[in-house]
Amino acid sequence: MQRRKTAKIFLVCWMTVLAVFVKVYYRNEGRPCTKELFAMDTYMSFTAYGRNGEKAVDAAIREVQRLDALLSTGDASSEVSRINAAGGGKMSEDTRALLQASLAIGRETGGVFDPTVYPLMKLWGFPTGEYHVPTETELEEVLALVDASKIQQNRTNVLLGEGQSVDFGGIAKGYTSSRIMEIFQEYEITSGMVSLGGNVQVMGRKTDKSKWQVGIQDPDGRQGEVLAVVEAEDQAVITSGGYERYFEEDGNTYIHIIDPRTGYPAESGLSSVTVLSPDGMLADALSTSLYIMGYDCAAAFWQEQSLPFEMVLVTDQGNIYITEGLEGSFRCEHPYTVLKAE
Repeated sequence: MQRRKTAKIFLVCWMTVLAVFVKVYYRNEGRPCTKELFAMDTYMSFTAYGRNGEKAVDAAIREVQRLDALLSTGDASSEVSRINAAGGGKMSEDTRALLQASLAIGRETGGVFDPTVYPLMKLWGFPTGEYHVPTETELEEVLALVDASKIQQNRTNVLLGEGQSVDFGGIAKGYTSSRIMEIFQEYEITSGMVSLGGNVQVMGRKTDKSKWQVGIQDPDGRQGEVLAVVEAEDQAVITSGGYERYFEEDGNTYIHIIDPRTGYPAESGLSSVTVLSPDGMLADALSTSLYIMGYDCAAAFWQEQSLPFEMVLVTDQGNIYITEGLEGSFRCEHPYTVLKAE
């Protein structure tokens, strides 16, 4: 009789401990860890849900800092800066991945995306803030350096064309956000988000099982004003627009998105382009490329390509176009047109 009583007490105690453990476990699973960082010339925010949330976020921050030190053209000691200074050199796996992706997307876009555009960026003064409207002679000389086909590479080394330099600013944040998703997976995170200065990538769904709601900046509004909201799951949501960085001179506005074909800031008739894709690098590079292309070429590109992406185009006149894959997940108070696959 005493044994039965003891066993019953033990069972009740064990079940109580288990209930407390389960309660704590699920409470921790639903608790987010959010931290912020300034890197890659922008403010960043990291959020991960789960027991390993803080460890995952800390690891993600370390990875951003590592990649920033590796890829920054503003740091003379970075790998990219050393390659530019020497006209070539040994590449890390990260730099090689970025270069190969840049060259591949450059081919897909007919040269609209080009990692050798950096000399033009410097000529206009965007990396330093010392803005300058170049003369036709200056543009002609520097434009001759912009040609990704001159780059030679093998598995470990790269050789640039004479006078060339590269910059992965048009794809690096997308690469970084994808790396963060990989780190989150390593820490068994199933719900998380990273915002790298407006470049957003999300993992899974929110803890209430609903999709993430990602706002699209109103290109004609103040910073933070939302034009539309798109639902996303396991996707990067990346926007490019001329409103982000620009300077004015003699009554003219010059944006930081340079068309590598002309050497001038893009004047495509678009005010912003948002690309959604499971591939952060692709979304990052295409948001810039499609902006440069303009509406007609961007729409044709989406029709003709089998690349995994959807897009939102906003014209200078305020017209909004979305691709059909976003139907049902796009919310906007303004009228918009859905582009259908032919």
